[in-house]
Amino acid sequence: MEVEEMEEEGPPHIEELQLAQQDSECMESPAPVENVFVDKKAVDKLTEGLLSHYLPDLQNSKRAMQELTQNQVILLDTLDQEVTKFRDCNALLDLNSLFTEAKVYHNKLVNIRKEMIMLHEKTTKLKKRALKLQQQKQKEALEKEQQREKELERERQLIAKPAKKS
Repeated sequence: MEVEEMEEEGPPHIEELQLAQQDSECMESPAPVENVFVDKKAVDKLTEGLLSHYLPDLQNSKRAMQELTQNQVILLDTLDQEVTKFRDCNALLDLNSLFTEAKVYHNKLVNIRKEMIMLHEKTTKLKKRALKLQQQKQKEALEKEQQREKELERERQLIAKPAKKS
């Protein structure tokens, strides 16, 4: 059910990501933020580039997880059918074959669960890495701007000033 809800939402919009980023920056930084002018187009392009780089992998992972979930539902249904057969079964039937079959289905379920956990961990790591990269780019841009301002101030101080006549 949650998977269907995620499909309907679609990919996040850039504006929503920027608002979330601004909210996180406001929450993380206890000191007041100075007015820093960052080129909105550059931020948009960096965000689009980052999304275009990681979004296909995340969507592929999402599709794989949906497929695994569907397979798990099928296997659970099959396992339910086998349990029903086992209850209806006579004591004269070969119970060993039924236990072997149940074990095979159990192993399949365990393998699917492991794969789903692995995919979830990978997507989580990718999301964290994307956020770190975005924060690093912003930090670098801020440092460049600060360095440029320092250089401009230094140049202003080096300019000869005429002495006042007294």
